[in-house]
Amino acid sequence: MALRARALYDFRSENPGEISLREHEVLSLCSEQDIEGWLEGVNSRGDRGLFPASYVQVIRAAEPPPPARYANLPAGGFEPLPPPAAFKPAAQQPPPAAAPEPFPLPPPAAAGYPFPPAPYGGSYQPSQGSDDDWDDDWDDSSTVADEPGALGSSYTDYEAAGGAASGRYRLSTRSELSLGSRGGGHPAGHPHPPGGGGGSGGAKSSATVSRNLNRFSTFVKSGGEAFVLGEASGFVKDGDKLCVVLGPRGPEWQENPYPFQCSIEDPTKQTKFKGMKSYIAYKLVPSHTGQQVHRRYKHFDWLYGRLAEKFPVISVPHLPEKQATGRFEEDFISKRRKGLAWWMDHMCSHPVLAQCDAFQHFLTCPSTDEKAWKQGKRKAEKDEMVGANFFLTISVPAGPGASLDLQEVESQVDGFKAFTKKMDESALQLNHTANEFARKQVTGFKKEYQKVGHSFKCLSQAFELDQQAFSAGLNQAIAFTAEAYDAIGDLFADQPRQDLDPVMDLLALYQGHLANFPDIIHVQKGALTKVKESKRHVEEGKMELQKAEGIQERCNIISFATLAEINHFHKIRVRDFKSQMQHFLQQQILFFQKVTQKLEEALHKYDSV
Repeated sequence: MALRARALYDFRSENPGEISLREHEVLSLCSEQDIEGWLEGVNSRGDRGLFPASYVQVIRAAEPPPPARYANLPAGGFEPLPPPAAFKPAAQQPPPAAAPEPFPLPPPAAAGYPFPPAPYGGSYQPSQGSDDDWDDDWDDSSTVADEPGALGSSYTDYEAAGGAASGRYRLSTRSELSLGSRGGGHPAGHPHPPGGGGGSGGAKSSATVSRNLNRFSTFVKSGGEAFVLGEASGFVKDGDKLCVVLGPRGPEWQENPYPFQCSIEDPTKQTKFKGMKSYIAYKLVPSHTGQQVHRRYKHFDWLYGRLAEKFPVISVPHLPEKQATGRFEEDFISKRRKGLAWWMDHMCSHPVLAQCDAFQHFLTCPSTDEKAWKQGKRKAEKDEMVGANFFLTISVPAGPGASLDLQEVESQVDGFKAFTKKMDESALQLNHTANEFARKQVTGFKKEYQKVGHSFKCLSQAFELDQQAFSAGLNQAIAFTAEAYDAIGDLFADQPRQDLDPVMDLLALYQGHLANFPDIIHVQKGALTKVKESKRHVEEGKMELQKAEGIQERCNIISFATLAEINHFHKIRVRDFKSQMQHFLQQQILFFQKVTQKLEEALHKYDSV
């Protein structure tokens, strides 16, 4: 008999290799022997991994069923469904209080992949390489629940007050799914006993929308599948709501009512541990507070990780790349500051990211208040509105005509997918061309112009051997021409910093965005696939219309968010490339004006010859 255990408390996985548990959930154990207080098993959703041994109770053979688990069911049970023709009818009804069957431990190749799926622990793992090591005093193992006013304690206060806390409300997609799929009107979380039909509607509820076999897909890991299938449940604060509105170009994120910008200035080298460790600190000055704070790159890296995990349908801009060596060289520091400035501009310009609690904590927490920083950091890391629960925070237009035409949505998303592919190819080509042209200017053009200048200088020196007075003016003019070409070579070498480098910085930022959108599109496509499957079941009479409509409604939410993010991308793209192309051409004009000025000065030297 397979080892089983029942979850005594909810547990949310936080690290790779762990799985989440729900109270009263029955699990299959791989072994009853715990490993340093952890057990390994498979939960009811098929996720295999580790969980705390103290959070579960091993089910023994003689263990009675859980008390009052199905106390709301009729005493006589339910009429059994007619069995398939290939099987003999059951002769007796199962007892109504029977515990639900545990999820069987799948053999290695049963699900089509060679090893059990890993649980979702966030799509981003912040790198902790040599670029900016983490400090023990900044990233300790204590939890947010120990701090006053922390996220965990606020949930406890809410429930203790009977759910009457102001500005908080519970959203769940389970209730509708349970009612629609079981046909008997039972509350969510109370399934029928094995074999129970639940009334005449049982025939239509026999089919369910299948789960993806690939448990590593973005649609699954992001929580999109769980949300669409109606498994999301959580408390949503008013401040956590993300509103999508209908604008002139279609769905858009609701604008930030208090827009702001943030400058990144004065990168300085600082030390700690009596000079044993060095790092670069950047001064941030948000316009809405006016108070400067200092942040290291590791702080940016931590924030990016939190945002990338929390917002699966939002393109969080990528940070400038890390570098193992030369971190304190002036050119590298300057280039990184410019990259961080672009990153910050996109963060402040996004209506959702700019208002995120973790981002505001990053911008406003005083640099010297370590306790406040750690408390806000832990609160962000314990945020429950991630994964499937994140989609509960999205508020879309309601009322007649507000629902999207999913066929039109699919067409728009396919068009955007083709656009991003072409833009990515063009950005790569332009980046390569600009990089090659800049290299030629710094080395080749400078060398060639200075070679011309050197040749003119040699000619001037040869003419100086002539001692005739009337040739002195010519000799001086030719020598000045040589100097002019030498100076033009220096202008060519310095010019990429003024025009081409900013273009390549912008391209690098947008290449990060373009790398994000395949995953965002995959989530929307996955939701659309579930809608099509549910419609097919309805047409075949295997699923109730109410359940299929619930799936379509949740897909509609994901589609609204996806289109809103696409529209924001286009809006910000037009703004950025317009500004950057104007800057590029202005710098080109200034450059050639400088070259022309040098040549004109040399020309005027011959007027007096």
